Amino acid sequence: MPQLRLALNQIDSCVGDIAQNAETIVHWTRHAAGQGAHLVAFPEMALTGYPVEDLALRPSFVEASRAALPALAVRLAAEGLGDVPVVVGYLDRCPQALPRYGRPAGAPQNAAAVLHRGAVALTFAKHHLPNYGVFDEFRYFVPGDTLPVVRVHGVDVALAICEDLWQEGGRVPAARSAGAGLLLSINASPYERDKDDTRLELVRKRAQEAGCTTAYLAMIGGQDELVFDGDSIVVDRDGGVIARAPQFAEGCVLVDLELPAAAPQPPSGELDDGLRVDHVVLSAEPLPPYPPQTLGGQAERLDDLEEIYTALVVGLRAYVAKNGFRSVVLGLSGGIDSALVAALACDAVGAAQVHAIAMPSRYSSEHSIGDAAELARRTGLHFRTVPIGPMFDAYMEALGVTGLAEENLQSRLRGTTLMGLSNQEGHLVLAPGNKSELACGYSTLYGDSVGGYGPIKDVYKTVVFELARWRNRAAAERGQTPPIPEHSISKPPSAELRPGQVDTDSLPDYAVLDRILELYVDRDRGREEIVAQGFEEAMVTRVLRMVDHAEYKRRQYPPGTKISAKGFGKDRRLPITNHWREGA
Repeated sequence: MPQLRLALNQIDSCVGDIAQNAETIVHWTRHAAGQGAHLVAFPEMALTGYPVEDLALRPSFVEASRAALPALAVRLAAEGLGDVPVVVGYLDRCPQALPRYGRPAGAPQNAAAVLHRGAVALTFAKHHLPNYGVFDEFRYFVPGDTLPVVRVHGVDVALAICEDLWQEGGRVPAARSAGAGLLLSINASPYERDKDDTRLELVRKRAQEAGCTTAYLAMIGGQDELVFDGDSIVVDRDGGVIARAPQFAEGCVLVDLELPAAAPQPPSGELDDGLRVDHVVLSAEPLPPYPPQTLGGQAERLDDLEEIYTALVVGLRAYVAKNGFRSVVLGLSGGIDSALVAALACDAVGAAQVHAIAMPSRYSSEHSIGDAAELARRTGLHFRTVPIGPMFDAYMEALGVTGLAEENLQSRLRGTTLMGLSNQEGHLVLAPGNKSELACGYSTLYGDSVGGYGPIKDVYKTVVFELARWRNRAAAERGQTPPIPEHSISKPPSAELRPGQVDTDSLPDYAVLDRILELYVDRDRGREEIVAQGFEEAMVTRVLRMVDHAEYKRRQYPPGTKISAKGFGKDRRLPITNHWREGA
């Protein structure tokens, strides 16, 4: 059977930086060609970054992407790389589309092209457009209607883009009808907890349906709230894993494949779902036999907590770097949330770029101040103390507030302090709120909710504790100093805004609360369904009311890395003004 060395490039593209993305594509093409690759692939919309959102509706951006594509083909050929076909995702538009209601203005397309010998040999657009979760592709794109097939060294390679594999029908069965020897899908595929196993099972199923070896290439890095973990996969026609790339690591996965020879007569006509074959011959003759090498391999999977922690680090690092910040600042209270955020920040950008501020009040315990100082000593981050007592006394004298207003005043003074330092010194402020607190509104607007990024906003409190323990354990296993003081993990959580305060004064125990929130927030279960799971009815009613009343607060919280199937933001969109109550 003909042989083919496939190069799958897990790269990190930046939305809008077309020139730098093109440089990255040239760099990794050069690397792949140097390793003897015969077909080189890059992820979905690698040239423009993903997702481009409303940039897709801006004609100037669409045209910049379209112009960059042939220029990239010429550049590759000029550097002696033109003989290697390169599959690259970009933003296009449908030239025949006429304006009509219900379709995006300008008819943009989530597209890909095959670049070869200084020219664009083939273009195609995503056929299935996702419109769920974080995806709004019906808003932005017009679907493609072809099955693109390129013949490379005597092998017919069918091409697809992401959702073309996730939905039934379309290009997968069409690839079988066309007799393809390889199905190559380029993807962005944002990370979600536990998604890697779902992804593997999907690729196995589609390979069996397509009747051919199937390669699934995904990007890495971060874009706003989304993080991409790579985890590219190649399986044979029976679903057996040939190669699997590392998670969260940029690089090139090379795989030597033996594939069925293409039929003498190229496929043509109309196939499944009305798709017509668009077939281009790049090289008809098989390669001379060569000794295959063990190139791909199967990278070891990260365990659940390491995977989540790594996703949070990658998401934070990408947000800081891509938005032009050089350093971050956060309030360090000695509690578990700020301790985990500080550890994440040190791992993401380096301790030398992390500034932590202790802002004690009259209610701050000595052990909390000590825990903050101890974390600073262990990690080496910059640490200083700015007492808020004098500011608090001045406000109290002027306002005379009491009760909850007095508690929130302390939090707002801390928020103002951090924002002042941010403006003065140029740091990005990190907000320490977790998903449990955001869900219930257990945060202070313009206080602990201030910031430019919320690294753990999609992490439930119980998982915050698990991640802290994992990070300390991982450090110990590496012979390093665990970054988080044990007392920050073991003591009862408290905002320390009044004497003897603990979180359970206002919230159910987190072990129970998070299970209720997961059902209501992540799975959209109603009150009766949650009660039927064995939870106390009065508690469920109370929790759901807190969640509903806090929607206006969540809308004003900064973005943060999404790790769950439904995070606050793009995934979960509820009206602020909303009188519907579960069980009312």
